[in-house]
Amino acid sequence: MARQNVADQFVDILARAGVKRLYGVVGDSLNPIVDAVRRNAALDWVHVRHEETAAFAAGAEAQITGRLAACAGSCGPGNLHLVNGLYDAHRSMAPVLALASHIPSSEIGLGYFQETHPDRLFQECSHYCELISNPKQMPRLLQTAIQNAVGRSGVSVVALPGDIADQPAPDKPVQPALVTARPAVRPSDAEIDKLVAMIDEAERVTLFCGSGTAGAHAEVMELAGKIKSPVGHALRGKEWIQYDNPYDVGMSGLLGYGAAYEATHECDLLILLGTDFPYNAFLPDDVTIAQVDVRPENLGRRSKLDLAVWGDVKETLRCLTPRLRPKQNRRFLDKMLKKHADALEGVVKAYTRKVDKHVPIHPEYVASVLDELADPEAVFTVDTGMCNVWAARYISPNGRRRIIGSFSHGSMANALPMAIGAQFTDRNRQVVSISGDGGFSMLMGDFLTLVQLDLPVKVVLFNNSSLGMVELEMMVAGLPSYGTTNQNPDFAAVARACGAYGIRVEKPKQLPGALKDAFRHKGPALVDIVTDPNALSIPPRISREMVTGFALSASKVVLDGGVGRMLQMARSNLRNVPRP
Repeated sequence: MARQNVADQFVDILARAGVKRLYGVVGDSLNPIVDAVRRNAALDWVHVRHEETAAFAAGAEAQITGRLAACAGSCGPGNLHLVNGLYDAHRSMAPVLALASHIPSSEIGLGYFQETHPDRLFQECSHYCELISNPKQMPRLLQTAIQNAVGRSGVSVVALPGDIADQPAPDKPVQPALVTARPAVRPSDAEIDKLVAMIDEAERVTLFCGSGTAGAHAEVMELAGKIKSPVGHALRGKEWIQYDNPYDVGMSGLLGYGAAYEATHECDLLILLGTDFPYNAFLPDDVTIAQVDVRPENLGRRSKLDLAVWGDVKETLRCLTPRLRPKQNRRFLDKMLKKHADALEGVVKAYTRKVDKHVPIHPEYVASVLDELADPEAVFTVDTGMCNVWAARYISPNGRRRIIGSFSHGSMANALPMAIGAQFTDRNRQVVSISGDGGFSMLMGDFLTLVQLDLPVKVVLFNNSSLGMVELEMMVAGLPSYGTTNQNPDFAAVARACGAYGIRVEKPKQLPGALKDAFRHKGPALVDIVTDPNALSIPPRISREMVTGFALSASKVVLDGGVGRMLQMARSNLRNVPRP
Protein backbone atom coordinates (compact mmCIF):
# COMPACT_ATOMS: atom_id res chain seq x y z
CA MET A 1 0.00 0.00 0.00
CA ALA A 2 1.36 3.41 -1.01
CA ARG A 3 2.37 5.68 1.82
CA GLN A 4 0.05 8.61 2.51
CA ASN A 5 1.19 12.12 1.83
CA VAL A 6 0.13 15.14 3.88
CA ALA A 7 -2.67 15.94 1.42
CA ASP A 8 -4.13 12.42 1.83
CA GLN A 9 -4.02 12.79 5.59
CA PHE A 10 -5.63 16.24 5.41
CA VAL A 11 -8.53 14.92 3.34
CA ASP A 12 -8.96 11.85 5.56
CA ILE A 13 -9.32 14.03 8.64
CA LEU A 14 -11.88 16.26 6.92
CA ALA A 15 -13.90 13.16 6.04
CA ARG A 16 -13.72 11.90 9.63
CA ALA A 17 -14.99 15.29 10.80
CA GLY A 18 -18.10 14.83 8.65
CA VAL A 19 -17.16 17.04 5.70
CA LYS A 20 -18.90 15.80 2.55
CA ARG A 21 -17.46 18.09 -0.11
CA LEU A 22 -14.78 20.66 -0.76
CA TYR A 23 -15.82 23.73 -2.79
CA GLY A 24 -13.15 25.50 -4.81
CA VAL A 25 -11.24 26.11 -8.02
CA VAL A 26 -8.33 23.79 -8.82
CA GLY A 27 -4.81 25.04 -9.48
CA ASP A 28 -1.05 24.76 -8.83
CA SER A 29 -0.41 24.69 -5.08
CA LEU A 30 -3.82 23.12 -4.47
CA ASN A 31 -3.26 20.20 -6.85
CA PRO A 32 -2.07 17.66 -4.24
CA ILE A 33 -5.23 18.24 -2.19
CA VAL A 34 -7.50 18.00 -5.23
CA ASP A 35 -5.84 14.74 -6.25
CA ALA A 36 -6.29 13.39 -2.73
CA VAL A 37 -10.01 14.23 -2.94
CA ARG A 38 -10.18 12.46 -6.30
CA ARG A 39 -8.86 9.30 -4.66
CA ASN A 40 -11.04 9.51 -1.54
CA ALA A 41 -14.57 8.19 -1.96
CA ALA A 42 -15.81 9.98 1.18
CA LEU A 43 -15.43 13.50 -0.27
CA ASP A 44 -16.46 15.24 -3.48
CA TRP A 45 -14.72 18.14 -5.14
CA VAL A 46 -17.24 20.83 -6.15
CA HIS A 47 -15.82 22.85 -9.00
CA VAL A 48 -17.16 26.41 -8.99
CA ARG A 49 -16.21 29.34 -11.22
CA HIS A 50 -15.09 31.76 -8.48
CA GLU A 51 -13.61 31.07 -5.05
CA GLU A 52 -15.93 33.64 -3.45
CA THR A 53 -18.77 31.36 -4.50
CA ALA A 54 -16.97 28.44 -2.87
CA ALA A 55 -16.86 30.20 0.50
CA PHE A 56 -20.49 31.35 0.31
CA ALA A 57 -21.58 27.83 -0.66
CA ALA A 58 -19.70 26.24 2.22
CA GLY A 59 -21.18 28.76 4.64
CA ALA A 60 -24.70 28.05 3.40
CA GLU A 61 -24.20 24.29 3.67
CA ALA A 62 -22.99 24.72 7.25
CA GLN A 63 -26.01 26.89 8.12
CA ILE A 64 -28.48 24.40 6.66
CA THR A 65 -26.94 21.27 8.19
CA GLY A 66 -25.30 22.63 11.33
CA ARG A 67 -22.22 20.56 10.42
CA LEU A 68 -18.71 21.50 9.37
CA ALA A 69 -18.34 22.45 5.70
CA ALA A 70 -15.17 23.24 3.76
CA CYS A 71 -13.79 25.28 0.88
CA ALA A 72 -10.38 25.81 -0.69
CA GLY A 73 -8.41 28.30 -2.75
CA SER A 74 -5.06 28.07 -4.46
CA CYS A 75 -2.10 30.27 -3.53
CA GLY A 76 -2.26 34.06 -3.69
CA PRO A 77 -5.20 35.35 -5.75
CA GLY A 78 -7.05 32.04 -5.47
CA ASN A 79 -7.41 32.01 -1.72
CA LEU A 80 -7.80 35.81 -1.59
CA HIS A 81 -11.11 35.36 -3.39
CA LEU A 82 -12.39 33.34 -0.43
CA VAL A 83 -12.25 36.27 1.95
CA ASN A 84 -15.70 37.82 1.43
CA GLY A 85 -17.57 34.54 1.75
CA LEU A 86 -15.51 33.63 4.80
CA TYR A 87 -16.34 36.94 6.47
CA ASP A 88 -20.00 36.15 5.88
CA ALA A 89 -19.75 32.60 7.24
CA HIS A 90 -17.84 33.81 10.29
CA ARG A 91 -20.35 36.54 11.11
CA SER A 92 -23.20 34.08 10.50
CA MET A 93 -21.60 31.67 13.01
CA ALA A 94 -21.35 28.94 10.37
CA PRO A 95 -18.68 26.26 11.06
CA VAL A 96 -16.43 26.38 7.99
CA LEU A 97 -12.88 25.09 7.44
CA ALA A 98 -11.05 26.97 4.68
CA LEU A 99 -7.87 25.65 3.10
CA ALA A 100 -5.68 28.47 1.79
CA SER A 101 -2.97 26.72 -0.17
CA HIS A 102 0.36 28.56 -0.29
CA ILE A 103 3.46 29.10 -2.40
CA PRO A 104 6.45 26.73 -1.95
CA SER A 105 7.57 26.84 1.68
CA SER A 106 11.18 27.66 0.76
CA GLU A 107 10.02 30.84 -1.04
CA ILE A 108 7.80 32.34 1.65
CA GLY A 109 8.96 35.88 2.48
CA LEU A 110 11.00 36.32 -0.70
CA GLY A 111 8.47 38.02 -2.97
CA TYR A 112 7.73 34.85 -4.95
CA PHE A 113 5.16 34.73 -7.76
CA GLN A 114 1.63 35.08 -6.31
CA GLU A 115 2.96 35.44 -2.77
CA THR A 116 0.56 36.59 -0.07
CA HIS A 117 0.44 35.71 3.61
CA PRO A 118 -2.86 33.90 4.22
CA ASP A 119 -1.98 33.21 7.86
CA ARG A 120 -2.14 37.00 8.32
CA LEU A 121 -4.83 37.90 5.81
CA PHE A 122 -7.64 35.80 7.28
CA GLN A 123 -7.07 36.61 10.96
CA GLU A 124 -10.03 38.96 11.23
CA CYS A 125 -12.58 36.60 9.66
CA SER A 126 -11.67 33.47 11.60
CA HIS A 127 -11.36 32.04 15.09
CA TYR A 128 -8.18 30.20 14.09
CA CYS A 129 -5.73 30.85 11.26
CA GLU A 130 -2.36 29.08 11.09
CA LEU A 131 0.32 27.94 8.65
CA ILE A 132 1.46 24.31 8.31
CA SER A 133 5.20 24.56 7.68
CA ASN A 134 6.16 20.98 8.61
CA PRO A 135 4.42 17.63 7.93
CA LYS A 136 4.72 16.77 11.63
CA GLN A 137 2.17 19.52 12.43
CA MET A 138 -0.45 17.31 10.83
CA PRO A 139 -2.91 16.21 12.05
CA ARG A 140 -2.83 18.17 15.32
CA LEU A 141 -3.05 21.57 13.66
CA LEU A 142 -6.00 20.52 11.49
CA GLN A 143 -7.69 18.99 14.51
CA THR A 144 -7.31 22.29 16.38
CA ALA A 145 -8.71 24.20 13.41
CA ILE A 146 -11.76 21.92 13.19
CA GLN A 147 -12.45 22.18 16.91
CA ASN A 148 -12.27 25.97 16.75
CA ALA A 149 -14.69 26.10 13.81
CA VAL A 150 -17.19 23.70 15.36
CA GLY A 151 -16.81 24.61 19.01
CA ARG A 152 -16.84 28.38 18.49
CA SER A 153 -19.27 28.41 15.51
CA GLY A 154 -17.25 30.18 12.86
CA VAL A 155 -14.37 29.95 10.42
CA SER A 156 -10.96 28.33 10.75
CA VAL A 157 -8.30 28.80 8.07
CA VAL A 158 -5.37 26.48 7.43
CA ALA A 159 -2.59 27.71 5.13
CA LEU A 160 -0.75 24.82 3.50
CA PRO A 161 2.14 25.19 1.01
CA GLY A 162 1.77 22.91 -1.98
CA ASP A 163 5.17 21.30 -1.47
CA ILE A 164 4.33 20.43 2.15
CA ALA A 165 1.02 18.90 1.02
CA ASP A 166 2.94 16.66 -1.36
CA GLN A 167 5.43 15.38 1.23
CA PRO A 168 5.04 12.00 2.94
CA ALA A 169 2.92 12.03 6.06
CA PRO A 170 4.56 10.98 9.35
CA ASP A 171 5.04 7.20 9.66
CA LYS A 172 2.68 6.86 12.61
CA PRO A 173 0.03 9.53 12.25
CA VAL A 174 -2.07 10.30 15.27
CA GLN A 175 -5.78 9.50 14.98
CA PRO A 176 -7.24 12.36 17.01
CA ALA A 177 -10.70 12.36 18.53
CA LEU A 178 -12.55 15.18 16.77
CA VAL A 179 -15.15 17.49 18.26
CA THR A 180 -17.94 17.70 15.68
CA ALA A 181 -20.94 18.93 17.72
CA ARG A 182 -21.59 21.64 20.30
CA PRO A 183 -22.81 20.89 23.83
CA ALA A 184 -25.89 22.32 25.49
CA VAL A 185 -24.96 25.05 27.97
CA ARG A 186 -27.10 26.20 30.90
CA PRO A 187 -26.51 29.03 33.37
CA SER A 188 -25.96 28.55 37.08
CA ASP A 189 -28.97 28.32 39.38
CA ALA A 190 -27.98 31.66 40.91
CA GLU A 191 -28.23 33.42 37.53
CA ILE A 192 -31.56 31.78 36.78
CA ASP A 193 -32.89 32.86 40.17
CA LYS A 194 -31.92 36.47 39.41
CA LEU A 195 -33.80 36.35 36.12
CA VAL A 196 -36.82 34.77 37.81
CA ALA A 197 -36.93 37.62 40.32
CA MET A 198 -36.72 40.26 37.58
CA ILE A 199 -39.56 38.68 35.58
CA ASP A 200 -41.79 38.14 38.60
CA GLU A 201 -41.39 41.79 39.63
CA ALA A 202 -42.05 43.27 36.17
CA GLU A 203 -45.58 44.08 35.02
CA ARG A 204 -44.80 44.35 31.31
CA VAL A 205 -42.23 41.98 29.79
CA THR A 206 -41.19 41.80 26.12
CA LEU A 207 -39.14 39.02 24.53
CA PHE A 208 -36.92 39.94 21.59
CA CYS A 209 -35.50 36.95 19.71
CA GLY A 210 -32.60 36.32 17.36
CA SER A 211 -31.02 33.35 15.62
CA GLY A 212 -30.00 31.91 18.97
CA THR A 213 -33.62 30.79 19.42
CA ALA A 214 -33.14 28.14 16.74
CA GLY A 215 -34.63 24.92 18.10
CA ALA A 216 -36.25 26.73 21.02
CA HIS A 217 -39.60 27.74 19.50
CA ALA A 218 -41.65 25.68 21.94
CA GLU A 219 -39.71 26.99 24.95
CA VAL A 220 -40.13 30.63 23.87
CA MET A 221 -43.86 30.15 23.31
CA GLU A 222 -44.26 28.50 26.72
CA LEU A 223 -42.46 31.38 28.42
CA ALA A 224 -44.43 34.06 26.54
CA GLY A 225 -47.72 32.35 27.41
CA LYS A 226 -46.86 32.09 31.08
CA ILE A 227 -45.81 35.73 31.51
CA LYS A 228 -48.17 37.23 28.87
CA SER A 229 -45.32 38.70 26.86
CA PRO A 230 -45.31 40.06 23.30
CA VAL A 231 -42.59 38.44 21.16
CA GLY A 232 -40.61 40.41 18.60
CA HIS A 233 -37.67 39.30 16.50
CA ALA A 234 -34.67 40.44 14.50
CA LEU A 235 -34.32 39.43 10.85
CA ARG A 236 -32.15 36.41 11.68
CA GLY A 237 -34.71 35.31 14.27
CA LYS A 238 -37.62 35.44 11.81
CA GLU A 239 -37.41 31.86 10.55
CA TRP A 240 -37.20 30.43 14.07
CA ILE A 241 -39.80 32.42 15.98
CA GLN A 242 -42.44 34.04 13.76
CA TYR A 243 -44.47 30.96 12.80
CA ASP A 244 -47.28 29.57 15.02
CA ASN A 245 -46.74 32.49 17.36
CA PRO A 246 -49.87 33.94 19.03
CA TYR A 247 -47.69 36.58 20.72
CA ASP A 248 -46.01 37.89 17.55
CA VAL A 249 -45.56 41.67 17.26
CA GLY A 250 -43.25 41.70 14.24
CA MET A 251 -39.68 42.65 13.54
CA SER A 252 -37.51 45.51 14.74
CA GLY A 253 -34.48 46.92 12.98
CA LEU A 254 -33.74 48.48 9.65
CA LEU A 255 -36.42 46.49 7.85
CA GLY A 256 -38.80 46.31 10.79
CA TYR A 257 -42.59 46.24 10.74
CA GLY A 258 -45.50 45.93 13.12
CA ALA A 259 -45.27 46.76 16.83
CA ALA A 260 -41.90 45.26 17.77
CA TYR A 261 -40.36 48.70 18.28
CA GLU A 262 -43.18 49.81 20.60
CA ALA A 263 -43.14 46.52 22.50
CA THR A 264 -39.43 46.84 23.25
CA HIS A 265 -39.74 50.46 24.36
CA GLU A 266 -42.97 50.39 26.39
CA CYS A 267 -42.16 47.40 28.60
CA ASP A 268 -40.71 47.31 32.10
CA LEU A 269 -38.37 44.45 31.28
CA LEU A 270 -36.88 43.58 27.89
CA ILE A 271 -35.35 40.12 27.55
CA LEU A 272 -32.99 39.63 24.60
CA LEU A 273 -32.91 35.95 23.65
CA GLY A 274 -30.06 34.72 21.45
CA THR A 275 -29.65 37.95 19.53
CA ASP A 276 -26.62 40.06 18.68
CA PHE A 277 -28.95 42.68 17.18
CA PRO A 278 -26.51 45.30 15.83
CA TYR A 279 -28.62 48.47 15.71
CA ASN A 280 -28.60 49.99 19.18
CA ALA A 281 -30.64 52.96 17.91
CA PHE A 282 -33.61 50.58 17.93
CA LEU A 283 -33.04 49.39 21.50
CA PRO A 284 -34.39 51.30 24.51
CA ASP A 285 -32.12 53.00 27.02
CA ASP A 286 -34.69 53.58 29.78
CA VAL A 287 -36.01 50.07 30.54
CA THR A 288 -34.53 47.15 32.44
CA ILE A 289 -32.77 44.74 30.06
CA ALA A 290 -31.66 41.12 30.53
CA GLN A 291 -29.85 39.15 27.84
CA VAL A 292 -29.43 35.40 27.36
CA ASP A 293 -26.73 34.22 24.97
CA VAL A 294 -24.45 31.22 24.61
CA ARG A 295 -21.63 33.48 23.41
CA PRO A 296 -20.44 35.58 26.34
CA GLU A 297 -18.80 38.13 24.06
CA ASN A 298 -22.29 39.12 22.84
CA LEU A 299 -23.58 39.98 26.29
CA GLY A 300 -23.97 43.72 26.72
CA ARG A 301 -22.14 44.89 23.64
CA ARG A 302 -25.26 46.45 22.07
CA SER A 303 -27.00 47.88 25.13
CA LYS A 304 -26.53 48.46 28.84
CA LEU A 305 -27.56 45.29 30.68
CA ASP A 306 -29.08 44.87 34.09
CA LEU A 307 -28.51 41.12 33.92
CA ALA A 308 -26.26 39.04 31.63
CA VAL A 309 -27.10 35.33 31.46
CA TRP A 310 -24.56 33.01 29.83
CA GLY A 311 -26.26 29.95 28.41
CA ASP A 312 -28.04 28.66 25.36
CA VAL A 313 -31.63 29.82 25.02
CA LYS A 314 -33.30 26.40 24.95
CA GLU A 315 -31.60 25.09 28.08
CA THR A 316 -31.95 28.38 29.92
CA LEU A 317 -35.70 28.56 29.31
CA ARG A 318 -36.17 24.92 30.29
CA CYS A 319 -34.69 25.82 33.66
CA LEU A 320 -36.35 29.24 33.94
CA THR A 321 -40.00 28.86 32.98
CA PRO A 322 -41.06 26.28 35.61
CA ARG A 323 -39.80 28.61 38.37
CA LEU A 324 -41.85 31.64 37.28
CA ARG A 325 -45.17 32.76 38.73
CA PRO A 326 -47.83 32.88 35.99
CA LYS A 327 -48.99 36.39 35.14
CA GLN A 328 -52.75 36.93 34.80
CA ASN A 329 -52.79 40.48 33.45
CA ARG A 330 -52.47 40.50 29.67
CA ARG A 331 -53.33 44.17 29.03
CA PHE A 332 -49.84 44.98 27.75
CA LEU A 333 -49.77 41.94 25.46
CA ASP A 334 -53.22 42.73 24.05
CA LYS A 335 -52.31 46.37 23.50
CA MET A 336 -49.21 45.36 21.50
CA LEU A 337 -51.14 42.76 19.47
CA LYS A 338 -53.67 45.46 18.56
CA LYS A 339 -50.92 47.92 17.59
CA HIS A 340 -49.26 45.24 15.49
CA ALA A 341 -52.43 44.40 13.57
CA ASP A 342 -53.24 48.09 13.03
CA ALA A 343 -49.73 48.76 11.71
CA LEU A 344 -50.01 45.93 9.21
CA GLU A 345 -53.50 46.99 8.13
CA GLY A 346 -52.17 50.45 7.34
CA VAL A 347 -49.51 49.32 4.89
CA VAL A 348 -51.62 46.58 3.32
CA LYS A 349 -54.12 49.15 2.06
CA ALA A 350 -51.55 50.43 -0.43
CA TYR A 351 -50.70 46.91 -1.50
CA THR A 352 -54.28 46.03 -2.39
CA ARG A 353 -54.67 48.77 -5.04
CA LYS A 354 -54.51 47.17 -8.49
CA VAL A 355 -51.21 45.50 -7.68
CA ASP A 356 -51.97 42.62 -10.04
CA LYS A 357 -52.25 45.06 -12.95
CA HIS A 358 -49.32 47.37 -12.25
CA VAL A 359 -46.55 47.51 -14.89
CA PRO A 360 -43.63 47.41 -14.20
CA ILE A 361 -44.51 44.70 -11.74
CA HIS A 362 -44.61 45.55 -8.04
CA PRO A 363 -41.76 43.56 -6.43
CA GLU A 364 -43.91 42.97 -3.35
CA TYR A 365 -46.48 41.27 -5.58
CA VAL A 366 -43.72 38.99 -6.87
CA ALA A 367 -42.65 38.13 -3.33
CA SER A 368 -46.23 37.47 -2.27
CA VAL A 369 -46.88 35.08 -5.18
CA LEU A 370 -43.52 33.39 -4.60
CA ASP A 371 -44.42 32.83 -0.95
CA GLU A 372 -47.71 31.19 -1.96
CA LEU A 373 -46.25 28.93 -4.65
CA ALA A 374 -42.97 27.79 -3.09
CA ASP A 375 -42.79 24.46 -1.28
CA PRO A 376 -43.49 24.30 2.46
CA GLU A 377 -39.95 22.91 2.94
CA ALA A 378 -38.21 25.34 0.57
CA VAL A 379 -34.87 26.98 1.29
CA PHE A 380 -34.72 30.64 0.31
CA THR A 381 -31.36 32.34 -0.17
CA VAL A 382 -31.67 36.10 -0.25
CA ASP A 383 -29.52 38.77 -1.91
CA THR A 384 -28.56 41.81 0.15
CA GLY A 385 -30.37 45.03 -0.70
CA MET A 386 -34.02 45.30 -1.65
CA CYS A 387 -34.35 41.49 -1.77
CA ASN A 388 -33.84 41.56 2.01
CA VAL A 389 -36.95 43.72 2.21
CA TRP A 390 -39.06 41.33 0.16
CA ALA A 391 -37.93 38.32 2.17
CA ALA A 392 -38.37 40.06 5.52
CA ARG A 393 -41.89 41.20 4.66
CA TYR A 394 -43.27 38.38 2.54
CA ILE A 395 -41.59 35.01 2.94
CA SER A 396 -43.58 33.16 5.58
CA PRO A 397 -41.67 30.77 7.87
CA ASN A 398 -43.42 27.63 9.06
CA GLY A 399 -40.78 25.71 11.00
CA ARG A 400 -39.71 23.75 7.92
CA ARG A 401 -38.61 26.49 5.53
CA ARG A 402 -35.17 28.08 5.80
CA ILE A 403 -34.32 31.70 4.97
CA ILE A 404 -30.63 32.53 4.81
CA GLY A 405 -28.73 35.52 3.53
CA SER A 406 -25.83 37.81 4.28
CA PHE A 407 -27.83 39.29 7.14
CA SER A 408 -24.85 40.17 9.35
CA HIS A 409 -22.07 40.83 6.81
CA GLY A 410 -24.32 42.48 4.20
CA SER A 411 -22.49 41.36 1.08
CA MET A 412 -23.90 41.64 -2.42
CA ALA A 413 -24.05 38.59 -4.68
CA ASN A 414 -24.57 36.04 -1.91
CA ALA A 415 -27.87 34.45 -2.93
CA LEU A 416 -26.80 32.36 -5.94
CA PRO A 417 -23.62 30.97 -4.28
CA MET A 418 -25.54 30.19 -1.09
CA ALA A 419 -28.15 28.36 -3.16
CA ILE A 420 -25.41 26.09 -4.52
CA GLY A 421 -24.37 25.03 -1.03
CA ALA A 422 -27.97 24.67 0.12
CA GLN A 423 -28.92 22.50 -2.85
CA PHE A 424 -26.03 20.12 -2.30
CA THR A 425 -27.44 19.23 1.12
CA ASP A 426 -30.52 17.74 -0.58
CA ARG A 427 -30.99 17.66 -4.34
CA ASN A 428 -34.70 16.91 -3.88
CA ARG A 429 -35.42 19.93 -1.69
CA GLN A 430 -36.62 23.08 -3.42
CA VAL A 431 -33.99 25.84 -3.23
CA VAL A 432 -34.94 29.34 -4.41
CA SER A 433 -32.39 32.10 -4.93
CA ILE A 434 -34.11 35.46 -4.44
CA SER A 435 -31.68 37.53 -6.46
CA GLY A 436 -31.43 41.16 -7.42
CA ASP A 437 -30.07 42.06 -10.84
CA GLY A 438 -27.05 43.77 -9.25
CA GLY A 439 -26.12 40.85 -7.03
CA PHE A 440 -26.85 38.21 -9.64
CA SER A 441 -24.74 39.87 -12.33
CA MET A 442 -21.81 40.28 -9.91
CA LEU A 443 -21.25 36.50 -9.65
CA MET A 444 -23.29 35.46 -12.67
CA GLY A 445 -20.52 33.16 -13.86
CA ASP A 446 -21.55 30.60 -11.27
CA PHE A 447 -24.94 30.18 -12.89
CA LEU A 448 -22.85 27.92 -15.13
CA THR A 449 -22.06 25.85 -12.03
CA LEU A 450 -25.77 25.06 -11.69
CA VAL A 451 -25.83 23.79 -15.24
CA GLN A 452 -22.53 21.90 -15.10
CA LEU A 453 -23.48 20.11 -11.85
CA ASP A 454 -27.18 19.83 -12.73
CA LEU A 455 -28.29 21.53 -9.54
CA PRO A 456 -32.04 22.28 -9.70
CA VAL A 457 -31.80 25.73 -8.08
CA LYS A 458 -34.55 28.16 -9.08
CA VAL A 459 -33.33 31.74 -9.48
CA VAL A 460 -36.13 34.27 -9.05
CA LEU A 461 -34.59 37.49 -10.34
CA PHE A 462 -36.00 40.85 -9.22
CA ASN A 463 -34.82 42.91 -12.17
CA ASN A 464 -35.31 46.65 -11.62
CA SER A 465 -32.17 47.59 -13.60
CA SER A 466 -30.76 49.47 -10.66
CA LEU A 467 -28.96 49.21 -7.34
CA GLY A 468 -32.20 50.00 -5.54
CA MET A 469 -30.96 50.14 -1.96
CA VAL A 470 -28.07 52.42 -2.95
CA GLU A 471 -30.46 54.75 -4.75
CA LEU A 472 -32.52 54.92 -1.59
CA GLU A 473 -29.45 55.73 0.52
CA MET A 474 -28.62 58.60 -1.85
CA MET A 475 -32.19 59.87 -1.77
CA VAL A 476 -32.25 59.90 2.02
CA ALA A 477 -28.95 61.78 2.10
CA GLY A 478 -30.41 64.39 -0.26
CA LEU A 479 -28.17 63.30 -3.11
CA PRO A 480 -29.22 62.65 -6.71
CA SER A 481 -28.79 59.02 -7.67
CA TYR A 482 -25.57 58.48 -9.58
CA GLY A 483 -23.89 55.33 -10.84
CA THR A 484 -26.78 53.11 -9.78
CA THR A 485 -28.31 52.18 -13.13
CA ASN A 486 -27.67 48.75 -14.66
CA GLN A 487 -27.94 48.12 -18.40
CA ASN A 488 -29.11 44.54 -18.28
CA PRO A 489 -29.50 41.84 -20.89
CA ASP A 490 -32.51 39.57 -21.14
CA PHE A 491 -31.38 37.32 -18.29
CA ALA A 492 -33.80 34.59 -19.34
CA ALA A 493 -32.10 34.44 -22.73
CA VAL A 494 -28.72 34.26 -20.98
CA ALA A 495 -29.99 31.36 -18.88
CA ARG A 496 -31.15 29.51 -21.98
CA ALA A 497 -27.80 30.15 -23.68
CA CYS A 498 -26.16 28.52 -20.65
CA GLY A 499 -28.31 25.43 -21.08
CA ALA A 500 -30.85 26.13 -18.32
CA TYR A 501 -34.55 26.91 -18.32
CA GLY A 502 -35.21 30.65 -18.61
CA ILE A 503 -38.36 32.75 -18.85
CA ARG A 504 -38.91 36.52 -18.76
CA VAL A 505 -41.94 38.08 -17.09
CA GLU A 506 -43.03 41.65 -17.83
CA LYS A 507 -46.74 41.56 -16.89
CA PRO A 508 -48.28 40.53 -13.57
CA LYS A 509 -50.71 38.05 -15.09
CA GLN A 510 -47.75 36.06 -16.49
CA LEU A 511 -46.12 35.65 -13.09
CA PRO A 512 -47.93 32.71 -11.41
CA GLY A 513 -47.66 30.53 -14.50
CA ALA A 514 -44.00 31.38 -15.02
CA LEU A 515 -43.11 30.50 -11.43
CA LYS A 516 -45.08 27.25 -11.57
CA ASP A 517 -43.34 26.23 -14.81
CA ALA A 518 -39.91 27.01 -13.36
CA PHE A 519 -40.64 25.07 -10.18
CA ARG A 520 -41.83 22.06 -12.21
CA HIS A 521 -38.66 22.06 -14.30
CA LYS A 522 -36.29 19.29 -13.20
CA GLY A 523 -33.05 21.24 -13.57
CA PRO A 524 -31.80 24.77 -12.94
CA ALA A 525 -34.16 27.56 -13.91
CA LEU A 526 -34.22 31.35 -13.96
CA VAL A 527 -37.30 33.61 -13.92
CA ASP A 528 -36.32 37.14 -15.01
CA ILE A 529 -39.02 39.46 -13.61
CA VAL A 530 -39.03 43.12 -14.65
CA THR A 531 -39.96 44.99 -11.47
CA ASP A 532 -40.76 48.58 -10.57
CA PRO A 533 -37.62 50.43 -9.37
CA ASN A 534 -39.78 53.02 -7.58
CA ALA A 535 -41.51 50.66 -5.14
CA LEU A 536 -40.37 52.61 -2.09
CA SER A 537 -42.08 54.83 0.48
CA ILE A 538 -41.49 56.31 3.90
CA PRO A 539 -42.80 54.71 7.12
CA PRO A 540 -44.76 56.89 9.53
CA ARG A 541 -42.33 56.56 12.47
CA ILE A 542 -38.62 57.41 12.40
CA SER A 543 -36.94 58.73 15.54
CA ARG A 544 -34.30 61.45 15.58
CA GLU A 545 -31.69 58.95 16.80
CA MET A 546 -32.24 56.77 13.74
CA VAL A 547 -31.73 59.50 11.15
CA THR A 548 -28.02 59.07 10.60
CA GLY A 549 -26.14 57.06 8.01
CA PHE A 550 -27.38 53.71 6.86
CA ALA A 551 -29.81 53.38 9.77
CA LEU A 552 -31.87 56.21 8.31
CA SER A 553 -31.74 55.08 4.71
CA ALA A 554 -32.63 51.48 5.34
CA SER A 555 -35.25 52.41 7.92
CA LYS A 556 -37.07 54.34 5.22
CA VAL A 557 -37.51 51.21 3.15
CA VAL A 558 -41.14 50.19 3.33
CA LEU A 559 -42.98 48.59 0.51
CA ASP A 560 -45.52 50.39 -1.57
CA GLY A 561 -47.60 47.63 -0.09
CA GLY A 562 -47.93 45.23 2.76
CA VAL A 563 -46.45 42.33 4.55
CA GLY A 564 -48.07 39.28 3.03
CA ARG A 565 -49.57 36.59 5.22
CA MET A 566 -48.31 38.23 8.41
CA LEU A 567 -51.46 40.34 8.46
CA GLN A 568 -53.59 37.20 8.45
CA MET A 569 -51.68 35.90 11.45
CA ALA A 570 -52.00 39.22 13.27
CA ARG A 571 -55.76 39.25 12.68
CA SER A 572 -55.95 35.69 13.94
CA ASN A 573 -54.01 36.57 17.09
CA LEU A 574 -56.39 39.44 17.78
CA ARG A 575 -59.22 36.93 18.15
CA ASN A 576 -57.55 35.83 21.38
CA VAL A 577 -57.79 39.32 22.88
CA PRO A 578 -60.65 39.42 25.42
CA ARG A 579 -63.41 41.87 24.52
CA PRO A 580 -64.86 44.21 27.17
